[in-house]
Amino acid sequence: MEEKKDPQLMRYTFRRTLEEIAECEGRGTELITLYVPEGRSIPDVVNYLKNEYAQASNIKSRVTRNNVMGTLESLMNKVRQFKQPPPHGVAFFVGAKAIGADKTKDVSYVIEPPEPLNTYMYRCDSHFILDPLLSMIHEPELWGLIVIDRKEVTMGWLRGKAIQVLRNKESQVPSKHGMGGQSAHRFERLIEHAAHDFFVRCGDMATELFLPHKDDIKGILVGGPGATKDFFIKENFLQYELQKKVVEPLFDVGYTNEYGLRELVTKASNTLHGLEITEEKKLIQRLLTEVKKSNNPLATYGEGPTVKALDAGAVELLLVSEGLKNKDLVESLFKGASEHGATVRMISTESEEGEMLVKAFGGLAAILRYPFQSMV
Repeated sequence: MEEKKDPQLMRYTFRRTLEEIAECEGRGTELITLYVPEGRSIPDVVNYLKNEYAQASNIKSRVTRNNVMGTLESLMNKVRQFKQPPPHGVAFFVGAKAIGADKTKDVSYVIEPPEPLNTYMYRCDSHFILDPLLSMIHEPELWGLIVIDRKEVTMGWLRGKAIQVLRNKESQVPSKHGMGGQSAHRFERLIEHAAHDFFVRCGDMATELFLPHKDDIKGILVGGPGATKDFFIKENFLQYELQKKVVEPLFDVGYTNEYGLRELVTKASNTLHGLEITEEKKLIQRLLTEVKKSNNPLATYGEGPTVKALDAGAVELLLVSEGLKNKDLVESLFKGASEHGATVRMISTESEEGEMLVKAFGGLAAILRYPFQSMV
């Protein structure tokens, strides 16, 4: 059974691979980019490449012609390895990059992206085309979405940048106007009773949709027009484990349908980014507090001491900068953390604290379970 990779490690490896690809420069148009989305016929793609191969025979420069035709042969062989594109599609980057002194080196990358490709693309150029993949660099965190008022509720997922509608339900709560003969107080009680029942059903719906995924959900975003959303959360209509996942503050949005979910995500974008950065800052501050202790600090940093502490089972939390360039080291750290029960947290370089982890600690540090002195 294939070992499931840590999502943070997958994101890191994906980003580093894109950086490697971006550094490739070819002579003329000898680097070929091919994006094949899910559902595209592999035989059709191969036939397209055969046609390009025939056209390449007309390139005037003998060296460029031979390189392009050789690259196309290699690319067709790689494409033929797939009976059909993977669920998110597949990207191919094949060609000969310049390495100086009028020499080239063959390069080949086949990437199954973390999010769906939405376009078919074939391009010959002096560099590889990465734009469709660059927006996928960040880990596609999972967020629950709820937009609600007394008339309607819609729930969905936010995964990366993709919004998925899960359920929409109208309340059938009667309007406060136009009922005529009934007494105002009795009518008001009927409305409140119907609204309460609707909120209970909304809570049950959230339990059905979100609770099975509670360990994967980063948080739950709640929005809507007016005060209904605040009442829904304040009165604890959500199951208690889901209630703890609700992100504060709640968000004012004008709609409670699919468009409302999109408006909710737009309004919450700054908050989500801020939450991530705030969490990272707390971890680095915790590290600094321990490092400053003169006696038995529960922290270490730098490659040598950190690796020794990890191998000894002394590491509780491993802090690895996303700016660390050594892929083999990072993969080894994740493996060691898994073997010794340590938690790994990748730290971005977007905050002052994230930059400090790189500049002051070499991009690698650890919070320890117990004091550990490495002989380095």
